[in-house]
Formats: sequence, C-alpha cells, structure tokens
Amino acid sequence: MRTPIAVGHLDADCFYVSAERVRDSFLERKPVGVLGNQGACVIAKSYEMKNAGVKTGEPIWEARVKCPDGIYIKRDFRWYEVLSRCMFDIVRDFSTRVEYYSIDEFFFVAQPARGQSLQDLAEAMRDKIMTNLGVPVTVGIARTRTLAKLISDSAKPFGALAVLDRDAETELLAERPVTEITGIAGRRAKRLLPWNIETCLDLARADRRLVRELLTASGEALWWELNGEAVTPIHPQRPAHKALSRGGSLGESTVDPIMLYAWLIRNLERLIEELEFHEVLAGRLTVWVAYRNGQAGVGQLNPTIPTDRFDLLLDVARPCLRRAWVPRVAASKMQIIAEHLVPKGQAQLGLFDKPEAAERAVAVARLKRESNLRHGRFALRSAGTLPLVSIYQDTANEFDICDIRGKSCF
Repeated sequence: MRTPIAVGHLDADCFYVSAERVRDSFLERKPVGVLGNQGACVIAKSYEMKNAGVKTGEPIWEARVKCPDGIYIKRDFRWYEVLSRCMFDIVRDFSTRVEYYSIDEFFFVAQPARGQSLQDLAEAMRDKIMTNLGVPVTVGIARTRTLAKLISDSAKPFGALAVLDRDAETELLAERPVTEITGIAGRRAKRLLPWNIETCLDLARADRRLVRELLTASGEALWWELNGEAVTPIHPQRPAHKALSRGGSLGESTVDPIMLYAWLIRNLERLIEELEFHEVLAGRLTVWVAYRNGQAGVGQLNPTIPTDRFDLLLDVARPCLRRAWVPRVAASKMQIIAEHLVPKGQAQLGLFDKPEAAERAVAVARLKRESNLRHGRFALRSAGTLPLVSIYQDTANEFDICDIRGKSCF
C-alpha cells in the first residue's frame, strides 16, 4: 500500500549565511553576519553569531560589541536568488505541486516514490540539496502545512522529519509555545492567555468556536490544521497582488530635499519595474517617509487614470513627497506603495491624455527596459538619481530581496 499523501515544508538553515559559505569556505564554522539597509543592520546570522547574542535586525555597531570577532558581509540578493531557484528546481524533482513561499522556504505536496516512506523522502530531499548546492536545509512532513512547519522548525538544523503519528504530533505540540505558529505573535498570544492557551497543544484542544471568536477565521483555520485537517492549500501559482511597494532605508539619514527626491525616483523606477512585470497599473500612490526623531510623513494621491507610466506617476509622486516631507528633520526610510491595482488590459484611456505624449512615454519606457536588459539593470535611468551615484556604483544594490520573482509573500 502506498504511503498517504501529506504536506512538506522545506526551510534553508541560515540561508543568507549558508549562501555566502557556498562560495567562500573560509566562512565555515565562523560567526558570520549578513548586513542589509546599506550595511546598517544584521539581517541574517550564523548559529555561531546567534550564540554570541546577536539578533536579527540589530544595528551593526551593537552587533560588533556583542561579537567583535564576527565577519560581517554585505548582502548579495542576486546570488541568493540564484541558489533559491536551484533549490526550487530540486524540490520540483520530488513533487509536482510546490509553493515558493519565500526565498528560503517552500511548501510542497509530499509524493514519495513507490517503496519510499515519507521519512525517506524528507531525507532524500535534504541530502540532494546539500550534495548539489552545498546549502543545509531542514525538511518537515506532516498532515497539514501548519504541522509541517512546526515539525521542520523542531528538526533544525539540517534535519529531516516526517510525523504523521497522532501521539507523536501531540508530543510535538505540547512542547512548543503557541507563538511558534506562523500567524500568532505577541498580541494574539495575549488574547489566548486568559483562557490558559499557551502551547500549540492547548490551542489544538481548545473549543473551535472560542478560537474563532478570539482569533477570527484565520485562527480557526490554524485550529483545523493543528488537528490534522488540511484547510490551507498549496499555491503553486502566486495569488494576485493587492498592492506593490518599493523602498527601504536611505542608508545615511538626510535633510537634503534633493537627496530625498533622488530616492523617490529610484524607488519609483523600481516600483514601475514590478508594475510592468505583473502587468498591472497603479490606481493610487502613497509615499511614506520615516524620520530619525520618530516622526513619519505620508502623502497619497490618485493618478487621473490607472497607469504604469513614469511621467504620470512622477507627477503624482512629487506632491506626495511634499506632503510627506518634514523640513530640517533627518529622513531615514522611504516607501512608495501602489494600490488599487488594475490589470493592464482593463484600464480605460484618459480623456485629456495627448496621443503623442503617450506614444513618447511608452517609447522611452521601452528604450530604458531594453537597454537595461542588455547592459545592466540600472544602466539607463532618470537623471534625477544622479545624487545617488555611490549607490549605483555598488553592484550589490543592483538586486533587492523584494524584487525576487515568484514569491507568494513579501
């Protein structure tokens, strides 16, 4: 009799660090931190650095105090995406239904070969990725995706574990706090405390109607999953976006409005890349700026028609930035958000848009796209980004985690 189909979760161990170790064996067994936000903070760390007390998101100056012997490397998302895609291809060798959940996480329908157990499948997948790519991963297989993720978390690092036995599930759930379930963080966990729901098993054994009252329908779905009912399907295809966003840290904080404008254009060009890739038009644009003193400014406007044209979106982004700008206060972060997305073929034409202007804008966009495809992602760009020459000279900035294609979550 064939092994029943189950759900698997594969998660790379310290993926960014592991990716750096693939191309530089000197980093093996050393405390390594990968830096993001223009080198300002640790976005990933090795187990050796974690043991020194360094936390994800910690500023580099605090991390160096805790781990002075650490090796700190600027992130290279282009390389990480290459390895991620290779992992994805290997997972697809074992399963016909794979969800690219994030750059280092995949859910899949567990489909063991004839005569192969689910435990054999988990080990084979883990070992093949290590042999072919040199990236350590952990694989968990269970009756549902929520259970599979809990199992893979419990088996880290470099583990492979298939658990379908009810008693083994109960033991696992009893050992793990409820906050280890994806979707239950501090605030939701506090709602459960008065009902003495502290572990995953407590939640699984709680009254379903109470869970729905406390955690809404999403919490009820987790309850079903913890009890072995697979109600959250695998999504091989990415769901449609409700919004697209580009931005992040400005590196060095600035009070210079010219620098802020340059960052606005950089982030707008990156946002337009995504609008074009997903073939959608922006019906609303929001510019959000965070400041070093804790303030935040927001500007929001709708273009006259949904669009992905640089000239029309820049006409909207400028007044948004003016509304978000706080004079003489150092800005540290910026995000540009496109909402009210409309599929490209479903948008109506503008009544007052001159045909020759539209044709020229489309031709310029095509020229930029084709030139950058041939010569480099930002080889041709708006002159408004010239104040950011140091950013564009650093090839590590040619790719960004949010620009990885095919993710189902950002």
